[in-house]
Amino acid sequence: MSIQSVNARNQFAGRIREIILGPVVSEVDVETPFGLVTSVITTRSVKELDLKVGTDVVALVKATEVSIAKL
Repeated sequence: MSIQSVNARNQFAGRIREIILGPVVSEVDVETPFGLVTSVITTRSVKELDLKVGTDVVALVKATEVSIAKL
């Protein structure tokens, strides 16, 4: 299967740097040119997608709200 198009506007291509497996959900750290993006997905998805450290991926961010804080 290959994705031809997707409606998520915020897409970050990168490479998996670390995977922390849990019994139900796992953390996947993706190193992108803009910095680190961390995704929490099911451990089942990690296995079904055969995700491993070094795998090239695209992090797709779909959010209904983005908050801004002044530093």
